[in-house]
Amino acid sequence: MAMTIGMSFPRECPASAVTEFAQRLEAGGIDELWLVEDCFFTTAPPLAAAALSTTERLTVGLGILPAVARTAAITAMEIATLASLAPGRVVGGIGHGIQSWMAQMGAATTSPLTTLDEVISTVRRLLRGETVTFQGREVTLDEVRLTHVPDPVPAVLAGVGGPKSLDLAGRVADGVILGGPSTVPHCRAARQAGHDRESGWQLETFVTMAVAADARDAYRQMAPIVAENLGSVGFRHLPFVDELRRRHEADGLDGIVGMPRDWWLQIGAIGTRDDAVEHLALLEAEGVTGAAFFPAPDLETARGQIDDVIAIAAAR
Repeated sequence: MAMTIGMSFPRECPASAVTEFAQRLEAGGIDELWLVEDCFFTTAPPLAAAALSTTERLTVGLGILPAVARTAAITAMEIATLASLAPGRVVGGIGHGIQSWMAQMGAATTSPLTTLDEVISTVRRLLRGETVTFQGREVTLDEVRLTHVPDPVPAVLAGVGGPKSLDLAGRVADGVILGGPSTVPHCRAARQAGHDRESGWQLETFVTMAVAADARDAYRQMAPIVAENLGSVGFRHLPFVDELRRRHEADGLDGIVGMPRDWWLQIGAIGTRDDAVEHLALLEAEGVTGAAFFPAPDLETARGQIDDVIAIAAAR
């Protein structure tokens, strides 16, 4: 099947804007809306309920629920409730959460990997209608069964990026949702995590986005973000990352702005709309099943980027 196209709802935007985003994306033929849950902005499930209630076709993804912010049973109930409101239109996403944020609210775990394993495994069992008794390191359930089992059962993706977490996702999740900024080589590495799984294994990625009539305007806009992420997990697989660091050290942001177009295409939908289309083709060639554009944090800018996403999707 063709790769789905979506857009993320910026965490900085007021919750009241989510229905506008959902309705405009659906009207423009976009497949998915992904809802960020970062501390301490907005929570994803109520945003999802609002988006689902005002659309008929749009798939809504929870991207990404921290594993320790809720108990496994409550996380399953939240996903099941949304999936019952809009059958077949909900995708769950569960990740480690930023550990410093988890510590701030007293929910830090000594073993994020084990916690994610236990949470995703038990949530998926509950969503399938099983009665679950489980005594783990972080999750305890005693004959828990959901009263309202969703049909169809929604996919639960692991919101991870590092190699150990990707290996875990390959074993226990229905797929992966890569938070941003990710890159084409990072998607390639993530796809390997599910190489032994059935064909329904999903690989979603948030796509770094900046488009302009003049590609260099987009490059200048994104150069500070690239500089901030030169040491990130999403960039580590870039074959030219060492050279890019040297350019930055020698010439600052100008060294990043001036890197070759092919390098920009490996990093994101950055440049013209045609460049964005080419980036999507590179992702699809690596087995990405869904790409969600990550807009600017400013509400008015993000509103304008909805039109860009619709145009880019139509041009594929």
